[in-house]
Amino acid sequence: MAPKIAIVYYSMYGHIKQLADAEKKGVEEAGGSAKLFQIAETLPDEILGKMYAPPKPTDVEVLTDPATLEEYDAFLFGIPTRYGNFPAQWKTFIDKTGKQWSTGAFWGKYAGLFISTGTQGGGQESTAIAAQSTLAHHGFIYVPLGYKHTFALLSDLSEIRGGSPWGAGTFSGGDGSRQPSSKELELAQIQGRAFYETVSKVSFA
Repeated sequence: MAPKIAIVYYSMYGHIKQLADAEKKGVEEAGGSAKLFQIAETLPDEILGKMYAPPKPTDVEVLTDPATLEEYDAFLFGIPTRYGNFPAQWKTFIDKTGKQWSTGAFWGKYAGLFISTGTQGGGQESTAIAAQSTLAHHGFIYVPLGYKHTFALLSDLSEIRGGSPWGAGTFSGGDGSRQPSSKELELAQIQGRAFYETVSKVSFA
């Protein structure tokens, strides 16, 4: 049976959403399918307006109950970094997963990560490393992007780009004005494809 994959993300300015779409395209290229979910916003509209955050997509289901994810086998988590770690929106959702933690509902499921930061050195790798604690507590099996399919892109220093062997990534700029580059989107697409090729080797009952 083919694995059921969910791509779960939070995106304030749309950078992570663009990577999520590229990840989904990669999964589909490999012969799979994935459903997009967005993490619920925790900031009031007044604050979002002052931050010039655009409206969230209306065609992507807002994930409020972690139990929704129990029917899925594998996940790609999109995380915009705040100070080298999860943003509050993601942390709020994670803090709701006590039932899944205590029952082992996510144990043995697979997970990959993709991340955005405002600047270079803003915490793409530290966020991925910090996320390992959450993945370990739930018993997720982490699938890194690695270098097998991405060596040429990850070793290319001809331009600034996000991403690492931990997962695809992008830089948004301090004011959110920089958009994901073609190389960053390519990394995300490769990750989606490689992630599906990896988890599809597993037998899911």
